Amino acid sequence: MATYNAQAALPDGNPGPWGEPVSISYDQRDVLLYAVGIGINDLRYIYEANSDFAVFPTFSIRWGGAGAPVDSGHIPNSPGPLNIDAERYLEVLKPLPTRGTVTVRSRLIGVHPRGKGNGFCEYESIVANADGEDCVRMVNGSFRRGVEQLGDIEPFEGVGQTFSQKIAVPDSAPDVNLAVRIGDNQAHIYRLSGDYNSLHIDPDAARFGGFDTPILHGLCTFGHCAQQLLEALCDNDQSRFKKIKVRFSSPVFPGDDLIIRGWNESEGRVIFEGVVGDRVVVSNAYFEFA
Repeated sequence: MATYNAQAALPDGNPGPWGEPVSISYDQRDVLLYAVGIGINDLRYIYEANSDFAVFPTFSIRWGGAGAPVDSGHIPNSPGPLNIDAERYLEVLKPLPTRGTVTVRSRLIGVHPRGKGNGFCEYESIVANADGEDCVRMVNGSFRRGVEQLGDIEPFEGVGQTFSQKIAVPDSAPDVNLAVRIGDNQAHIYRLSGDYNSLHIDPDAARFGGFDTPILHGLCTFGHCAQQLLEALCDNDQSRFKKIKVRFSSPVFPGDDLIIRGWNESEGRVIFEGVVGDRVVVSNAYFEFA
């Protein structure tokens, strides 16, 4: 059984130090491939010659946690199929250019127990453009569900901050009701943006991770929610995007019909959930816009 030493990872209980900035370069093809990977059909995000061509606001989500200084002796590194996304938050401060080089700096902010044999790690990341201007702030939480097999992590005492929060949806009828079918090959396309976790393509890896068949990337579900809500509430105008936060409460599978239900909580803020059949797959979620 593996043991987290969370106190050693964050000895004073406060967020850990920022890591050295990681330089990441991307080009037009990366921007296009990401947009297609989350099911976008709007030419503003999938056609480079469009007069309003732009980076979709959630493009940088895969860089969450890049370069965070973490001692593997304190936080075991689970193999891919046992390490899954749990929660994500993204805030756009300034639009990213359609190509170029950015820097990402990250830090560990918390380590917490979540259920039997699970560790929950949270990281904060800031993406800055070539001029040093902060463009995106992200917080990501991931489950470390084992080091060699599912559930082989000893109970431990959590430490640090948590960005996780409970957000209940109303009992009333939703103000927003959206439906999108996840393509049978959606995970195959999305992984080409750089998330090559075998959990999403290899049936053997999926079974090792506790699933009958490969599941959709949580970040692909995240992107589908973001683009559906931006289209419905903001005419797909990326300049109106502010923040989105979600919890992945159950896996989405290729071929699923994803229903997104939203409730207007205040001006420019909608709380929402994602549902497949009778399963809530996205919970504790909100979207903020101008």
